[in-house]
Amino acid sequence: MKKDFLTDALKKHFGFDTFKGNQEAVIRNVLDGKDTFVLMPTGGGKSLCYQLPSLLLPGTAVVISPLIALMKNQVDAMRNFSEDNGVAHFINSSLNRAAIDAVKDDIKQGKTKLLYVAPESLTKEENIEFLRQVPVSFYAIDEAHCISEWGHDFRPEYRRIRPIINEISRHPLIALTATATPKVQHDIQKNLGMMDAIVYKSSFNRANLYYEVRQKDQNVDKEIVKFIKGNPGKSGIIYCLSRKKVEDFTEILKANGINALAYHAGMDSQVRSENQDKFLMEEAEVIVATIAFGMGIDKPDVRYVIHYDIPKSLEGYYQETGRAGRDGGEGKCIVFYVHKDLQKLEKFMQGKPISEQEIGKQLLEETKAYAETAVCRRKVLLHYFGEEYTEDNCGNCDNCLNPKMQVEAKELLISVLETVEILKDKFKADHVINILQGKKTSEIISYEHDELEMFGTGKDEDEKTWNTVIRQAMIAGFLDKDIENYGLLKLTPAGRKYLKNPESFKITKDNDFEEEESTDETPVRGGASCAVDPVLYSMMKDLRKKLSKKLEVPPYVIFQDPSLEAMATTYPVTIEELQNIPGVGSGKAKRYGSEFVELIKRHVAENEIERPEDLRVRTVANKSKLKVYIVQSIDRKVALDDIALTKGLEFNELLDEIEAIVYAGTKINIDYFLNEVMDEDHIENNYLYFKESETDGLEEAIKELGNQYTEEEIRLVRIKFLSEMAN
Repeated sequence: MKKDFLTDALKKHFGFDTFKGNQEAVIRNVLDGKDTFVLMPTGGGKSLCYQLPSLLLPGTAVVISPLIALMKNQVDAMRNFSEDNGVAHFINSSLNRAAIDAVKDDIKQGKTKLLYVAPESLTKEENIEFLRQVPVSFYAIDEAHCISEWGHDFRPEYRRIRPIINEISRHPLIALTATATPKVQHDIQKNLGMMDAIVYKSSFNRANLYYEVRQKDQNVDKEIVKFIKGNPGKSGIIYCLSRKKVEDFTEILKANGINALAYHAGMDSQVRSENQDKFLMEEAEVIVATIAFGMGIDKPDVRYVIHYDIPKSLEGYYQETGRAGRDGGEGKCIVFYVHKDLQKLEKFMQGKPISEQEIGKQLLEETKAYAETAVCRRKVLLHYFGEEYTEDNCGNCDNCLNPKMQVEAKELLISVLETVEILKDKFKADHVINILQGKKTSEIISYEHDELEMFGTGKDEDEKTWNTVIRQAMIAGFLDKDIENYGLLKLTPAGRKYLKNPESFKITKDNDFEEEESTDETPVRGGASCAVDPVLYSMMKDLRKKLSKKLEVPPYVIFQDPSLEAMATTYPVTIEELQNIPGVGSGKAKRYGSEFVELIKRHVAENEIERPEDLRVRTVANKSKLKVYIVQSIDRKVALDDIALTKGLEFNELLDEIEAIVYAGTKINIDYFLNEVMDEDHIENNYLYFKESETDGLEEAIKELGNQYTEEEIRLVRIKFLSEMAN
């Protein structure tokens, strides 16, 4: 077909004068009836690659797509380009019988050029039977990464697409995805039986996107509120891992005068659609969402994407950040990271098949490597997707704008490469590091790797440094990870060449992310390192000690260290302001607050301190519906396990909520439940422990009491103790 014909068709049907990137080559390949694999970043124009050919070829193109919201979005867009609404339809669970019959009539009459089908609908016998009678032009598999267990949104039903297509009728395939590592790409092609497909791969580099990773701590809400207020009138998306966090954080944003809406799969579908439309129509500036939001959302002017929690995989992260700056303008991508979030994600995987857990852990390892690296983030991301980025400094990520000093690591690299070579490419990075550090793990002993010459030769370097060397050796092309056995380190030809002729190899040491303690109740960090004003922090600790003696309660019962740190950062000078401090709440503020507020007021006046007004954020945690429901249910003596059941919470999640309530200063009485589940003397023993202990930390309590009592029992008594002593 002549170029003029295709360009004319583009202008006629879509109003564009020219194609973007690989679009034209892809479309020609589809029109020629060949299998096609399209790897094109978000915003690259994937949809057009099957929309235009569907209009030009006889018959109906069948598009297999995973999300109902995405289908509706695409069908509406196609109808806008056409005079006839019948040009595009979808069949999925949102349609009733009459609507499905109307769709089928349009298809039979030859009006429909594009039919979107959910994979679940495709498997229904009646739909297979119907599609057998339809002249199909080609099949398009959108969001094709869903096929692969290594993809970020694996869906088992996607694995059944090929056999069902064979059952209907064999026609050319076009598979499209915005995120696929070489491993995922191989999986997709193999599963769809299209190993001979022509592959069109666009660059994954989105030069306009700025990447940054920030330490996640107790001030994360404040940082995000401050960021949004510093970008007035700009559209943004905030991704959270849980539905509950989405709802809670939306309320916090609203309380701070930010026009925000929530979006997650558990909401009523109509409300969800309305919220999405309001965001698209700019009636709301921020959408707070789980990953359920955004697939196929064509909003060009999203100016920032913030990840409240670290994502499960780099593919997911890349796709979600890809919703920023689709018009080529500014797009800031900020993720908040703390190591314990990764541990939380690992816990979520428990109960899944071992193979799935193994894959999940490997994907989390890659996410961790990205978060902690101090080299160019763009370079790390593109390398992950099999693309080499040769610039030394991209000038548009936190690491490039604040470069760290490089250190010589030639000898360390040689040690790593030699170890991988001796191990014949059959082991993962952690095994290599264990050998170098001289750790006698069961695996090392069983393989007799403690007999190797290099065993223990690297014990002077910490695990973090060895990980840094391995990661940066991979980016430099000296090491690779086996595509079929993901995670096994392989020596590349370049690595072998380096061993014969070693030269200087400099590494940038990973960023330090201070670890938080494992429970929310224990102090976030020791000392006053996190407080802006260590002098005030120290004075407040003295005051707390004095009050603790006077009131005969442990110091932590009055205010915890993180609360004091926050006070020494934001300088609350009224009881109302004190209530906004994490872990305080109205009960505690009224009971213990006046002396602290007076001390802060004096300190501010004497030292002429300018208080950081912009750092103070209104919280709504104490007003949340869930907390009110819990307190009211406990007042009515409803069994705690029944409360958890009613609200769809795990029992330990309910305890988290109750702990937050008592730590914030609300008095509750759970004796009715405790007396049902524990003996009186057991309650007394636990209670006595907390009365005499210097800390309320759970780990210490479990060490002391754990051989006699369960974690749940210890937590329940701690709730009783705190409520009676502190509130």
